[in-house]
Amino acid sequence: MPVVTTKEILDHAFAERYGVAAFNVVNDLTMQAVLTAAEELRAPVIVQTSVKHVQMTGTDVMYAMWHEMTRHVSVPVSLHLDHCPDRELISECLAKGWSSVLFDASKLSVEENKRQCVEVVREARRYGAHVEGEIEGFKRTEEMTGDEAEQVQSLQTVVDFVKETGVDVFAPAIGNAHGVYAAAPRLDNQRVSDIVGATGVPVALHGGTGMSAEQFRDLVQRGCAKVNISTALKIAFMKAAQDHMSAHPGKFDPPAMFNQQSEAVRAMAKEHIRLFDSDGKAWT
Repeated sequence: MPVVTTKEILDHAFAERYGVAAFNVVNDLTMQAVLTAAEELRAPVIVQTSVKHVQMTGTDVMYAMWHEMTRHVSVPVSLHLDHCPDRELISECLAKGWSSVLFDASKLSVEENKRQCVEVVREARRYGAHVEGEIEGFKRTEEMTGDEAEQVQSLQTVVDFVKETGVDVFAPAIGNAHGVYAAAPRLDNQRVSDIVGATGVPVALHGGTGMSAEQFRDLVQRGCAKVNISTALKIAFMKAAQDHMSAHPGKFDPPAMFNQQSEAVRAMAKEHIRLFDSDGKAWT
């Protein structure tokens, strides 16, 4: 059974309080490495694609890779479009077969975000797809000032947004950021519990790379069913290439380097799958 809906994956994780790793892949090699890791650990997994990489690769090629690589996968997997403010690209990906999208209208007013998100949810439902929503943008780690957890919308604003839009998962700001943290971030874990308790929907944790194992475990138990991992994958992928070239100066053997990169990404993926306690959780 390979491809299922993102909601089905998250419903299982939310009910049983484990986290599903959502890896931002950058090419065919990293997509295959993530899927292989999930198979080896019998874990559900979400493969994420960024706007940049979808536009660079093209939706036809990206989806063809996904379709071919998942034909014989036996664990639950889904394909997600991450942080997309572009309604046209969202429509293109939904029509092509993406399982879910994150409509990122965090730069708009909450009311305009809500209005457009309702339309995105309605469109996604026509394809049997699902939607992640957010109303607070995420900084890069180098932009953090230390008070991020305090610069958020009220709980009632979040509840109204979730209920009025019908989003399937919500991505809150809790002091997290994208990139590599200089030190362990100061997070408002209670906000996750408050949002989950008030809305009944799972939470997506962004900016996961660099958080401690204790932080991950606590947030997953509070309802972070989807845990995004992007920077860690990029580091594993790029560092493996760097290490290969350093160890073999003057030798230009792409397949050998690709093998080392694939193994590095696969190992990184397995580490996070185990950390979020989703290994062995495939129900198919």
